[in-house]
Amino acid sequence: MMMDHVVETVEMNNNSAPSRLVEERLDEIRRVMGKADDDPLRIVGVGAGAWGSVFIAMLQESYGKFREKASVRIWRRGGRAIDKSTAEHLFEVINSREELLRRLIRRCAYLKYVEARLGDRVLYADEILKDGFCLNMVETPLCPLKVVTNLQEAVWDADIVINGLPSTETFQVFNEISKYWQERVTAPVIISLAKGVEAEFEPHPRIVTPTQMIYRATGIPLENILYLGGPNIASEVYNKEYANARICGSELWRKPLGKFLRQSHFIVWDNSDLITHEVMGGLKNVYAIGAGMVATLTKESATSKSVYFAHCTSEMIFITHLLAKEPEKLAGPLLADTYVTLLKGRNAWYGQKLAKGELSLEMGDSIKGKGMIQGVSAVKAFYELLNQSSLSLQHPEEGKPVTPAELCPILKMLYRILITREFSCEAILEALRDETMNDPRELIEIAHSHLFFQPWLLGQKP
Repeated sequence: MMMDHVVETVEMNNNSAPSRLVEERLDEIRRVMGKADDDPLRIVGVGAGAWGSVFIAMLQESYGKFREKASVRIWRRGGRAIDKSTAEHLFEVINSREELLRRLIRRCAYLKYVEARLGDRVLYADEILKDGFCLNMVETPLCPLKVVTNLQEAVWDADIVINGLPSTETFQVFNEISKYWQERVTAPVIISLAKGVEAEFEPHPRIVTPTQMIYRATGIPLENILYLGGPNIASEVYNKEYANARICGSELWRKPLGKFLRQSHFIVWDNSDLITHEVMGGLKNVYAIGAGMVATLTKESATSKSVYFAHCTSEMIFITHLLAKEPEKLAGPLLADTYVTLLKGRNAWYGQKLAKGELSLEMGDSIKGKGMIQGVSAVKAFYELLNQSSLSLQHPEEGKPVTPAELCPILKMLYRILITREFSCEAILEALRDETMNDPRELIEIAHSHLFFQPWLLGQKP
C-alpha cells in the first residue's frame, strides 16, 4: 500500500509539472500585456479555416483550463449550411472514434448528427465547430471551441487576435473590426496566419500582404501586428506531429509571444523580417499548384516531379532576389515550406484535381472541404507584378529588355492556365519540355550577377 501511494504521488507530480509550466507561460504573457489579476487574457481567432481552427484549438487545450486567467474563442460567419454528403461523412468519423462518440453523448450532442445523417436536420458550420469539427477538415476532430458568430461581440475587447482569414478577405473583415475598436485605449496584438498576397500598381508596383492590409484597415501600430508561418500541415500539427514555425515582427512582441505559443511538439522561433517571410509564404503556394498538375499528368513520375522542382525552385530563388536584400537567409524556411506544401498542401491537391478533371476553374478558388486555395490569387499577383515594364532587365542571351516574369516560364504558364485560361493543365508539361528552356542554374546565376533587389516591391525604402 505504501509503495502504491508513492507511485501515485510521483504520477501526480509528473502530470502537474507540465501544467505548472503552461500556467507560468500564461502568467508571463499576462504580465507583459499588463493584465490585472481579475481580468482574463482574451484571445480571439478571426476566421475558422483549417489552420485558424487548429491554432485556436491548440491554445484552448493549453490555456483554456485556466478560466480566470484566459478566455479563448473563435469567430466564424453563421448560416453556412452543411450538405447531406458532408453530414454523412461526419457521422462516419464520429462513429469510428469511441472517445469522440462518448464525448458527444456526454454533451447531449450526438442526436443532432444522427438526424443530419438521416436528412431530418440541417447542420451549420458554426454549430459543429462548437463540438470541435472544422468544415474544411472534418476528419481531424478538435477539442470543443467557444464559437461566436457576431463579429463585434468576438473582437471588441480582445487582447490577442489571430487572423485565420484568407488574404482575399482580410482587409474587408478587419475594416469592419476597426469600427469596434475606435473607443479602445490600448491596441490589441494581432498575429496573422494568412499565406496569400495581393498586388497593386499605383503609385508604383508592389505586393500587399495581409499584415499590411490589417494595418491599413485598422490603424493598429505596425509593431503590434505579426506574422506566424512555417512548414505545417494543420491536421498533423493538431495530432502533435513535430512542427516548427517562425513568428515575425517587432521585438517588443515576437519574443514573448513566441514563448507563449511554443509547445513541446510545436517549436516557435522568431525573426524581425516580417514582410519578406510573409511574402515567401505566399510564393510557395504558386508553385505547389503546378506541382500537383505535374504529379497527376505524369502518373507520379519521380523524374518529372524532380525536373519541375528544379525549375520552380530556381524561379523562386530568382524572385526572392528581387524581393529580399539578403535572400540567402530565406532559403531554408522557403524550401521547407515549399516541400511540405508539395507533399500534402491544399494547393498541390488543387492542382491534382484540376489535372484529373475532378475540379474546374469555373468552380472558383473556394473549394468545399478545403476552403480558399490561396495559390490562385498569388499566381495573379506575382505574375502581374513581375510583368511590369518598369522592372525590365537585359535578357542575358537576346540582349533586349524583358520583364522578370518573362524569365519565369513556370509562373508565366500557370498564369495562362489559371488566370487567362488560354491553356489546359497539360500545358505545364509543355513548358517543362520546351527545348529552348535554359538550365535552372542559369536563372540563379542571373539573380546572383545582377543587383536585383527592388525594395519598393514590398513597400520598403531603398
